[in-house]
Amino acid sequence: MRIGLARLRASIRVLSHVCFVIPFFMAGPCLSEVTFYQDVQPILQKRCQMCHRPGEAAPMTFATYEETRPWARAIRTAVLTGKMPPWFANPAYGTFSNDRSLPKTESAVLVEWVDSGAKAGDSGSAAQPQPFAEGWSIGQPDAIYEMPLDFQVPASGVVPYMFFVVPTGFKDDRWVEKIEVRPGNRAVVHHAVVQVRAPGSRYLMEATPGVPLADVPAEPKSGEDTGVGEFGFPLGKGVEVAGVYVPGSMGDSGRAGQARLVKAGSDLIFEVHYTPNGKQARDRTRVGITFSPRPPEHRVLNALIANERLRIPAGASNHESRARVTLHHDVLLSSLFPHMHLRGRSFRFVAQYPDGASEVLLDVPRYDFNWQLTYQLKDPRLLPKGTVLECIARYDNSANNPSNPDPSKEVRWGNQTWEEMLIGFVDFVIPAGVDPARIEGGQ
Repeated sequence: MRIGLARLRASIRVLSHVCFVIPFFMAGPCLSEVTFYQDVQPILQKRCQMCHRPGEAAPMTFATYEETRPWARAIRTAVLTGKMPPWFANPAYGTFSNDRSLPKTESAVLVEWVDSGAKAGDSGSAAQPQPFAEGWSIGQPDAIYEMPLDFQVPASGVVPYMFFVVPTGFKDDRWVEKIEVRPGNRAVVHHAVVQVRAPGSRYLMEATPGVPLADVPAEPKSGEDTGVGEFGFPLGKGVEVAGVYVPGSMGDSGRAGQARLVKAGSDLIFEVHYTPNGKQARDRTRVGITFSPRPPEHRVLNALIANERLRIPAGASNHESRARVTLHHDVLLSSLFPHMHLRGRSFRFVAQYPDGASEVLLDVPRYDFNWQLTYQLKDPRLLPKGTVLECIARYDNSANNPSNPDPSKEVRWGNQTWEEMLIGFVDFVIPAGVDPARIEGGQ
């Protein structure tokens, strides 16, 4: 049967609207009408509500139609530009269990919902609310530890890193399966690190439990930046990072059969970076812990790969610096977390194997200081003894970087945001009985 040209064009227009036949959404579904309760709410529950709910980082809640509808156009823009959900890993390298990126089919549904009038649909088909534990992404913790006092943050000025010692009171060794650091006041807590200090360690022994201790900034390390890195805390020597809060972070829900060791008599040390915002404020950051019900087969160990000799020339728009370490024992690599400051541009983790092969484990081509994510490998990667694990960071210290505090100055390592860092946080997994010092070359 022959169809007139005008009729054919009209048919194509209808088909394009109904079935999303546009290049960006070639994988889109064919739906007669997209509504909130039938199509959009399940996507929001799966992809968005971990942040877009009361008490979390997002400034608005997406639980109901009434809460979501005013933000429809903003949702459309965020989806089309890739701004939300925040996920910065290059899909060409690695697969990650916590991948937040939207499949094109789900993006198509959200965009079509907005374009077709953001209709509510039948509220009788609304999904059951997600069973979130209030205040926690890891579920309700077994134990909660908090700073021993409210810290008063001034309205202006520079606040040095502050340390707060909290004894665990553990009479026996405990294994931590899940952990989450929660700021008491997100408006002034830029980041918080909870460290575990085992008995006998001399780290921060001048700190008194219950009394804040201000950090004394160290002088930048001298010497040429050769790209040689080091572990921020010597492995197996009594101090380890257990949990981190940074903008965009979630709690660590762990994996079956794996846990972090906290020895009897250990202390927790809260290291908090405060950023005054023009108003006096106070904070009491806390950490939630879920214990493993039994000793695990494998121990999770956090390690910081750092280059404290980095130097970024004034005006450099794409300066590269590296931090590499050699592993002296087989390990499984389970997660990666790149950390830089305002001049950070991109970050890569690369493994150079003993047989001469190399592999990009994670590539973040567009680093965002305001969304610092941990990337959890879907399948932990074996790094055999002799592997060189390298962090490759690039910085924009030019006037073209709108976040650059001062492009006229050389930048070196330092704690404050106008200084810089090169740190690759990683979680290694080793058999529970192996001494972590062997990874670094200890006997």
